[in-house]
Amino acid sequence: MARAGSILWLRRDLRRGDLPALGAAAEAAGDSSVLVLYVLDPTLWKGAGDARRAWLAATLEAANEAYDGRLCLLSGNPRTVVPRVAKETGAGSVHVSRETTPAGRRRDEAVRERLEEAGVGWVETGTPYAVGPGSVVNGSGTEYKVFTPFSKAWRDHGWPDPASEPKGMTLSRVASDDDAWKEVRAALRGKDLPEMPDAGEQAALRRWHDFLDDGLADYGDRRDRADLPGVSRMSAYLKIGAIHPRTMLKDLAGRRGKGAETYRTELCWREFYADVLWRHPQSAWADLRPALQGMTYESHEDLVEAWRQGRTGYPVVDAAMRQLLSEGWMHNRMRMVTASFLTKDLHVWWPVGARHFLDHLIDGDIASNNHGWQWVAGTGTDASPYFRVFNPVTQGQRYDPDGDYVRRYVPELAHLSGAAVHEPWKADGGYEHGYPERIVDHAEERLEALRRYEATRA
Repeated sequence: MARAGSILWLRRDLRRGDLPALGAAAEAAGDSSVLVLYVLDPTLWKGAGDARRAWLAATLEAANEAYDGRLCLLSGNPRTVVPRVAKETGAGSVHVSRETTPAGRRRDEAVRERLEEAGVGWVETGTPYAVGPGSVVNGSGTEYKVFTPFSKAWRDHGWPDPASEPKGMTLSRVASDDDAWKEVRAALRGKDLPEMPDAGEQAALRRWHDFLDDGLADYGDRRDRADLPGVSRMSAYLKIGAIHPRTMLKDLAGRRGKGAETYRTELCWREFYADVLWRHPQSAWADLRPALQGMTYESHEDLVEAWRQGRTGYPVVDAAMRQLLSEGWMHNRMRMVTASFLTKDLHVWWPVGARHFLDHLIDGDIASNNHGWQWVAGTGTDASPYFRVFNPVTQGQRYDPDGDYVRRYVPELAHLSGAAVHEPWKADGGYEHGYPERIVDHAEERLEALRRYEATRA
């Protein structure tokens, strides 16, 4: 294997611009070269859904192009691969963006220990966030437990400008694992893949600049409308690190108005949930707050499967679940509606839904996804009260008033015009094209959800 002065190990930062770890690796390499490495962990790769694999695969190809075809892709357990590559190349240090998820932190600690035993430096520079999780604290030096004061402190904390790309850097030519690239390319040829946006850093920047020009001004008013193109669709790029939030915040600086302010707040929610997970790693798959200990849940596998497939008989729920399957993405308002239906109408514990989302969402981020589910379920920070139960009919009428969103994803109801699509049981011929009848009665299940909630307080 060719020699290298340092290694840049990419994970959730698949880009070349605004990457502090790249600058640190270049500085450490000096007159030598930087090896840019990505390790395809078979456990994570095989455990991901088709859409997530395809999105990662497309982004890896784009990153390889950005690094002049010199991205070294290897397959295996990073705990052994990274130390082996450091030994074979003679690299003096391995550079990363600091990982903040529970699994990522455990992995990095194991790699760091092995590197240090071999006399190789481990250097963390930056994180996937504008403000690294754990950095925002209150006056007594402890965490903020609710969003609003966190948001103010996060803004007051500030963040650095985007990092400049190092000049005069030389990239190592190190052979990749051909079988790893074959797996990546096979993932892009999978059957029944959802429609996905263009991948990579340049695609992310194009989409972001288009949104700034054409979407930001109306974002505050249109972001909840499922039937309108009112959101940026940047979440998948943020998840995989094709763009950094610091870049986006820099572009938002100086912009006023409801749209810009709302967008900054949404970026802050992402950072808040990352902070919560960093401080409470057990909350990845368990209730953050014990408020609902003793809650009775159901399994209802047949009903859960109907929810997964978009066959609940509630049009806006089904449209959203089918959007997830067809695009690997779901409108944020609809994420709340579908989560409420699973947890409050079907009485299923939130991790069941969170896992399904992470299997299919190309923007599936464990902190935002799982704490968003807990917000709906009533067990997380800033949680929606458990007695708030989203009505799937009125939510559709409010956020898809003309029924265009439902008709787009539920062709069995395309013959119904306007808002009638939200209540096919009231329309003549509403079921004539095979749309399923309601699997539960929302009014009855709402009362049952409240009964269960009261029982936990007795």
